Amino acid sequence: MKRIAALILLASLSANAFAFDPFVVSDIRIDGLSRISAGTVYNYLPVNKGDRLTSDEAQRAIRALYRTKFFSDVEFDRDGDILVIKVVERPSIAKLTLRGNKDIKTDDLKKGLKQIGLTEGETFDRLALDNVQQELIRQYYNRGKYNVSVDPHVTRLDRNRVAIDIEIREGKAAKIKELNILGNHAYSDKQIRKEFESNTSNLMSWYSKDDQYSREKLSGDLEKLQSYYMDRGYADFGVDSTQVAIAPDKRAMYIDASIKEGEIYKVSDVKLLGDLILPEATMRQFVFIKSGDTFNRAAIENSSKAIKAVLANIGYAYAKVTPIPKLDKEKRTVDLTMYVEPGQRVYVRRVVFNGNTKTEDNVLRREMRQLEGSWYSQAAIDRSKIRLQRLGYFKKVDIDKKLVPGTLDKVDISVKVEEQSSGSVQFGVGYSQYSGIILNASLSQNNLFGTGDSFSVSGSRSTYQTNLGLNYYNPYLTDNGIGIGYSASYSKTDYGNTNFANYSTSAKSFSTYLGIPVTETDGIRVGLGISSNKVNLIPGYSPQALVDYQNQIGNKTIHSWTGTLGWNHDTRNGYWAPTRGGLISATTDIALPGSTVQYWKLTAEANHYWPIGKGFVLYLDGQVGYGKTYGSNGISDADFAALKTATDAARPGYDMPDMRQDFPFFANFYSGGVRDVRGFQDNTLGPRVCIDGSTPTANGLCGTGYYAQPIGGAFKVLGTAEVYIPLPFLKDINTARVSVFTDVGNAYQSYQSFNASTLRASAGVSLHWQAPIGPLIISLAVPFRTQPSDSHYEERIQFTFGSQF
Repeated sequence: MKRIAALILLASLSANAFAFDPFVVSDIRIDGLSRISAGTVYNYLPVNKGDRLTSDEAQRAIRALYRTKFFSDVEFDRDGDILVIKVVERPSIAKLTLRGNKDIKTDDLKKGLKQIGLTEGETFDRLALDNVQQELIRQYYNRGKYNVSVDPHVTRLDRNRVAIDIEIREGKAAKIKELNILGNHAYSDKQIRKEFESNTSNLMSWYSKDDQYSREKLSGDLEKLQSYYMDRGYADFGVDSTQVAIAPDKRAMYIDASIKEGEIYKVSDVKLLGDLILPEATMRQFVFIKSGDTFNRAAIENSSKAIKAVLANIGYAYAKVTPIPKLDKEKRTVDLTMYVEPGQRVYVRRVVFNGNTKTEDNVLRREMRQLEGSWYSQAAIDRSKIRLQRLGYFKKVDIDKKLVPGTLDKVDISVKVEEQSSGSVQFGVGYSQYSGIILNASLSQNNLFGTGDSFSVSGSRSTYQTNLGLNYYNPYLTDNGIGIGYSASYSKTDYGNTNFANYSTSAKSFSTYLGIPVTETDGIRVGLGISSNKVNLIPGYSPQALVDYQNQIGNKTIHSWTGTLGWNHDTRNGYWAPTRGGLISATTDIALPGSTVQYWKLTAEANHYWPIGKGFVLYLDGQVGYGKTYGSNGISDADFAALKTATDAARPGYDMPDMRQDFPFFANFYSGGVRDVRGFQDNTLGPRVCIDGSTPTANGLCGTGYYAQPIGGAFKVLGTAEVYIPLPFLKDINTARVSVFTDVGNAYQSYQSFNASTLRASAGVSLHWQAPIGPLIISLAVPFRTQPSDSHYEERIQFTFGSQF
């Protein structure tokens, strides 16, 4: 028997190392396999039965088997005309463990390791492990952690397996001790470093981590430096050199950047060349720099983006705009050419949805403003994304385009969504300082059976209220987006156990309403409802003013036919945590003729979100509520005269006023609380009355020694200024948000009673968290504009958690 032995290390030797007589392979036998199947080897082996095997072909076959990385050793033997292949399999990775990594998440590390084949179940390659070690060290160096150590440990297991344990000691990031910009004369260090992410240690470094060196951060800062100068006319600005030195202990960094400011340039001419598609006069409307202006790179880049956006909205999805500046250093001018390449006009062949395992395709498709078979429009796609995000069904929405293979004028639109829970079955206990302990049970679904309909049935019990509710809404009763909803409820409330005046109610209601879209951002809501509300007052315990009002109305049970008309303008870019856009709304509820009391209420709100840089978001909100009666209410004039005479006789010195046209107290607006003017107890701001009808003192006390009871009013104003703060450890703002705020507001007996000097105000910090048990709101507020009578109702820490219905 002749033996043919070949290892990959001998592949570079001469053919004499494999010298043997060529032979025709009658069969192939593989020895040494345990985990890998023979069929797998045959797939990679470039030798088959019946082939004539030579030394060169044997050498190529060995190389092919080594390239699979399945084997650490390969030998060829010959048994007669049978080719015998002896292999030693590489071990498989049974377990991969990472320890000590904090700066880089384990999941992110494992994804990177998987891309190079170092993952559980794969074949172990020592060389790959060594490369991983060096790559991890490089990544930590980029984060400024030069004390990092990465120690891989390989443990042999039975059945030709290994366990890999990678121990990482990250160490601490090197801190920037000096950051020097050399060569700046036109602007100070403070001016040009204002937007830098890198900085020397300061009072806020514990939060911002800006004193920790990072190669990526420094590169970004130098790009910002270049933009700073080029946006101010320095067209030939340049960074000459950058030197980064590290201290011997690898804990301190010293950075020097040498710059050349150059000169300020003016724009001598702006040309538009290429295939403009639209008239030049139209296109020039989107060029934000003109002849005579100081050179400004930001304006040039924004012009390019604007031109591409205009073309993208009419089908030119791959348009290019190339700014070509030509500098005249003697005259210090720039001749600017904007070269436009629109490319092929494309239309959308197909819109495909991915990731919607629960939601039906048509629910997503009806929100799309980019239609199949129409010209591509970036504006329509952007609007589609916002509409999908505002549904509240999806945690993430990504829309991408891809050319149809073999074409230049067709694209497919891929809409990828990541669904989140849009419904819940909940049994729980909640608590708020307003409602006390809350027992609740609910079944709710905002995306019923994936149809986009919403449905809820709920019940709750607190220290003062029992609620039962049933709601259903179909947002697409018609194809053009008219929605219909139904609502039924029952509640029983004892306001004597709250901060309200002392009375109780028992109410039943049913309503139906239509939602009518007018434009992409505007909608109208019209509704009709019926309700019955029994109001129980107890003379001697309830405020006399409320008892008098009920006697003049002449009915303890208030029946109402209610009409509703509302309008809203919504431009917000998200559902749970918007960062841009706003909401303007106005709603009028009218107790129609035939109701026990005829009145109307107007509520209006305007708010807006502005991103103000570095993850901060400014939120401003203003609300107003106004109510008034109309028509003929209460008992007749003759009955009122008799009632007044009897009351005045029973209470000498008391002159009962005519209250029949007063706004009904059970429909009043209230102010104060965790969702209103924070820092004050819920519903305690505004008019307060004494049980005996006397006037409260400046401290809010009545002649009985008790505090006056809040009853709300027919007019209310509320304003809020809030700044949401980014948290470095929390990337998903839909989970939690922290803010600093100022609230101002109050409720008044009527519009004529409004007095700006009596507005209450507070300031503080707030946490909004979408907790598993339900929304959690915690606020720490300090009232700074108060009246002596408010001291009893101030509340610095306020919170509420669990669902309330």
